[in-house]
Amino acid sequence: MTKRLASKYKINRRLGENLWGRPKSPINRREYGPGQHGQRRKKPSDFGIQLQAKQKLRGYYGNITEKQFRNIYAEAARKQGDTSENLIGLLESRLDAIVYRMKLAITVFAARQLVNHGHVHVNGRRVTIPSYRAKIGDTIEIRDKSKQMVMILEATQTAERDVPDYVEIDHQRLKGTYVRVPKLSDVPYPVQMEPNLVTEYYSSH
Repeated sequence: MTKRLASKYKINRRLGENLWGRPKSPINRREYGPGQHGQRRKKPSDFGIQLQAKQKLRGYYGNITEKQFRNIYAEAARKQGDTSENLIGLLESRLDAIVYRMKLAITVFAARQLVNHGHVHVNGRRVTIPSYRAKIGDTIEIRDKSKQMVMILEATQTAERDVPDYVEIDHQRLKGTYVRVPKLSDVPYPVQMEPNLVTEYYSSH
């Protein structure tokens, strides 16, 4: 396991959950957190529960920086409607998240890398910003020169997860559409996400 991969999976061990539902996760073997104190489990406070909910959601989307995540939350709070639902909608509208949902990448981290390296087009134009906010009806496609990449073709074949109905994808053409902004209940999280606790965390801090 590479150093970067090991670091990524530390999130799973620290939170005590298999965030992405992957069979390779070390949480499948070790039920305690990383480090010498990882085996001690105390009952968390309300603050601790809220903090863990935030870290879990942040980590799931590729360990977004705290500043970025706080900004996304602030935008969700400004929008009309339920802040928790708005937060999920904004996170799922990120280009790297959509590439992951379309099964064009095996992990969220790989999806971010694909976008960063210019392999993804939105409405025919190359976009290299993983946090780019897709709009309903946007066409997302792997650029022609990248369509034979093994990592992409392997991702489309994985049986680990299904494509949710708020995105459409033609795996033969490696081209799809962002159909609608999902609600929390639409998103196929392998673990329970609690954006309401994230809202409580930011509301009180």
